[in-house]
Amino acid sequence: MIDLHVHSTASDGTCSPTEIAERGRGFSVMALTDHDNCDGVQEFLSAARDGGGVRLAGIELSVEPGEGYGKFHLLGLGIDPDDAGLKRFLRCVLEGRNARNEKILARFADIGIDIPRDEIAKYAHGEVLARPHFARWLMDHGHATDVKAAFCAYLTPSSPPETNCYVTRYHPDPGEAFDVIHAAGGVAVMAHPRYWTKDPALLRAGLAPLKERGLDGIEAVYQANEPGETIDHLRAAKELGLCVTAGSDFHGANKPTIPLGMSLDDERAFLKPFLDRLAR
Repeated sequence: MIDLHVHSTASDGTCSPTEIAERGRGFSVMALTDHDNCDGVQEFLSAARDGGGVRLAGIELSVEPGEGYGKFHLLGLGIDPDDAGLKRFLRCVLEGRNARNEKILARFADIGIDIPRDEIAKYAHGEVLARPHFARWLMDHGHATDVKAAFCAYLTPSSPPETNCYVTRYHPDPGEAFDVIHAAGGVAVMAHPRYWTKDPALLRAGLAPLKERGLDGIEAVYQANEPGETIDHLRAAKELGLCVTAGSDFHGANKPTIPLGMSLDDERAFLKPFLDRLAR
């Protein structure tokens, strides 16, 4: 089993970094990739120290997708969480997140739902406040039956106009993000390409210039992929000379249908180009 896309309570997951490490004992390769921060990495690595296998510090960033494309999330794998340039970059990203959260609170106030700042902050346990925390508050206060319903009603671009509290946020330039990840010693991998585009031609047309700018690989094996998507993502990576990874996008109880870990027939052969890239 491997998993290079996992979230903890340091962002919008419900398992602590220690719990993640314990649940992943026996995995050959694993990375903690919380959104926009590395706050749980040291705890994760310490808890996993005696578990065997490869354990990596990671992060997931939201970057500018480009015209004609959807969501572009970028995994930085094998990074140094103490890198000064990475820390500066993340401070800018956090400022953008905080500004977005203030706008979300204002939107809720406009539709008659008052969410106290100090109360919603407790849902993040001192970590990065994100939409799943708003969703759990809404569920706990009777505005939604569960987290999924809260997202559908209030927190997505397609939520009903009368209750829509979704706000876009700052997305850094992909090339800048690649440079930051590389300077921190990591490998830059596009997460879940299916959410960037489902068009095979657009995928290849967009990946080629991104590779020139520094993209190292794609998460070709992803838990939500349809079989044909995985096959196409593997082919595209081979055609373009990109390495490949596999990830679950585990969030614990916030996404209860997603289990931790991905099973592959030949993990060593699958991950060799990625691990070689990381070693360089």
